[in-house]
Amino acid sequence: MATGAGDRYWDKQSLPSALKHELLQRYLPIFAGKTGSKSNGVVYLDGYAGRGRYDDGQPGSAELILKIAEDQGSRGISYRLFFHETDSKSYAALKPVVDEYRARGVPAEASPDEAISGLSKVLAAAQGLPLFLFLDPCGLGIPFSDLTKVLSGPRSGRWPPTEVLLNFSLEAVRRIAGHVHSSTPNEKTMQRLDAALGGDWWRDIIRERRVTDDAVREIVQEFMNRLGEATQMQVCAIPVTRAPLHKPVYHLVLGTRSSIGVWYFGDCAARAEQKWWETREAQEAARDEAAGIDALFEISGLSHPDIEKVEAEALPVIAENIARLAEQYGRFKVGDYPGEVFGRYLGVVRETVVRAAIKRLHADGRTPSDGKGSPITGLVVTRPQR
Repeated sequence: MATGAGDRYWDKQSLPSALKHELLQRYLPIFAGKTGSKSNGVVYLDGYAGRGRYDDGQPGSAELILKIAEDQGSRGISYRLFFHETDSKSYAALKPVVDEYRARGVPAEASPDEAISGLSKVLAAAQGLPLFLFLDPCGLGIPFSDLTKVLSGPRSGRWPPTEVLLNFSLEAVRRIAGHVHSSTPNEKTMQRLDAALGGDWWRDIIRERRVTDDAVREIVQEFMNRLGEATQMQVCAIPVTRAPLHKPVYHLVLGTRSSIGVWYFGDCAARAEQKWWETREAQEAARDEAAGIDALFEISGLSHPDIEKVEAEALPVIAENIARLAEQYGRFKVGDYPGEVFGRYLGVVRETVVRAAIKRLHADGRTPSDGKGSPITGLVVTRPQR
């Protein structure tokens, strides 16, 4: 069972939450806009909704979604929203926020029940409609078997689409994995991680490599592989840190059956991280680290690289990726191959780099495609005629 966020968490928005919320409020409107316009609405579940609003008045994830639903509802895209929160104090704060928007016409409801117990109601509401699940527990969330059951069966088709964005807690993995080599291991605690990851396979990784950064990364990747295989979804993730240059505290993992979903998630992630770095809090944290305060570096350097510089570095790499795909297929649409087009830069650079890469290939005579047209995802690249 996931634990609730304490009072200090709700004083004001933390840096990890700022990045998470920036990504969510960028990506969800795209999902709803592209799917809700083709149906009678979108169903959304926030399985661990928290209080909805911080003590300083800033919106939490729940209120951000309520605002999006209100805004897009005025433009013809309807939502039905479900918010679950089991912590009594948090629920007492959440419900008035939800009721406030409900009174303004946003179809939303708050529940004090576990998210897992409300899934049947959510699935019934989403019959024939797009469904988006946001699962952001403080700790371990819904067991793997229950999660994959929801994402499979009637929800396994490409239409109506189903997507999930979940918080994969690296801190919880590190903490619980420590029991494997402990002189007093807690088997019950380790079994909770077994349930969350879909088996005890992770224990062999820890036995061999101990609780190292490499071991944790391997566990994340294997979880993503298993989730993708069990649900026939494309699964991608971005790391989220507590402060600039720190080790990730969790990954935001997206499951989708749409290549376009992966594409836009990556683009939104790059834009959200840039926005995050521009906040005063992130800049102050970076200055503290430069002064040697609370530094736990995972990468070298003391400041965030300018995104234009990163994209300039990425441009020739992405151009070669595109040229290789054109040679392989003869003709392809870039939006169908986000992983292959962006490579290691997925979630790091914006989609505009792809247009620039195609234009470079065109200027070099390596494709007749000129990179013109909109949207970028629809650009078709062909290899030069022999």
